[in-house]
Amino acid sequence: MKKLLVIIIILLVAVLMTQTVPDKKAHKEAMMEAVKEYVAEEADERYGDNVLTGIGKSVVVKTIEVVLNTKLKVDNYYLFNTTHVKTNGEKKTLSLGILGNVITFDKEMLRENLEAAAKEKEEAAEEKAAAKASEKELKRLKKEQKKREKELKKEQKRREKEAKKKQKEAEKQKKQQ
Repeated sequence: MKKLLVIIIILLVAVLMTQTVPDKKAHKEAMMEAVKEYVAEEADERYGDNVLTGIGKSVVVKTIEVVLNTKLKVDNYYLFNTTHVKTNGEKKTLSLGILGNVITFDKEMLRENLEAAAKEKEEAAEEKAAAKASEKELKRLKKEQKKREKELKKEQKRREKEAKKKQKEAEKQKKQQ
């Protein structure tokens, strides 16, 4: 009878856990709270409390929110779930969700992971800008090449005209002789 009671309790706890697993939104909200807290601490510690610091904090928080929206992934294990970001091909776990609660890991790890994700996004933007610049340079070079080809054709036509003119002069001189 005790075994049956233990099994029933375990099943009830398992059902309770599966029904109370937080969703991605709850993870994001908990992480944004941790981020805001961390950013506020760092900004106040480094720069003090002023208008520019407030603006800077809001910019950093918005940037991190964008990164979280694009990079944050949830791994669901039915009884609990975790969130992670992938940076440099490495999966970094940021939070654990269980029984309706989200536990974010230490601020230092959170900061490192978010900085790495932001850096990765920045590098992608830089690569895109570099690709755009090289594409622009390629177009410029093609345009330059077409211009040179046009000039060469012009020069070739001029030489052909000159050669014909010399040939006609040579024929005239032959006839006169």
